[in-house]
Amino acid sequence: MVLPRTGIGVDVHAFAPEDDPQPLWLGGLLWEGERGLSGHSDGDCVAHAAADALFSACGIGDLGTHFGTDRPEFAGASGVRLLGEAARIVRAAGFEIGNVAVQFVSNSPKFAPRREESQRVLSEAAGAPVSVTATTSDGLGFTGRGEGISAVATALVYPAPKAPNNAGS
Repeated sequence: MVLPRTGIGVDVHAFAPEDDPQPLWLGGLLWEGERGLSGHSDGDCVAHAAADALFSACGIGDLGTHFGTDRPEFAGASGVRLLGEAARIVRAAGFEIGNVAVQFVSNSPKFAPRREESQRVLSEAAGAPVSVTATTSDGLGFTGRGEGISAVATALVYPAPKAPNNAGS
């Protein structure tokens, strides 16, 4: 019997300081005119949480294990690239991806008008369905004060079927 496995990923990024503005990459999309996030890569906490959930489900480390700040080749890397690489690593470890669901917490940007676009970009990167939702924290905590964005993701994976061994046939 093939049993699915689930994983959880969390990612948090503070907004970049006003004197060092960054572009906002969120859910695989560039958000023109919005304040960007600080981070080793592009700060896309939606894509990062999705990748972390995949690693968690497979028990093969986390985002820092694979793309940590000690890896200069990932400095400034796109969250979409990291999610695609995470999906490749997961498949190489013998798993298939069922789906990933992500919810981020922020006062802005207004996500609903670009939800489908984000889901399409992230699903393409993962090679599996990725759904994204957004909420606010009603003014509470660091997200409510507009200091940053947080994201939580879940992933469902299952062991890939083994190819039949036809040796000696």
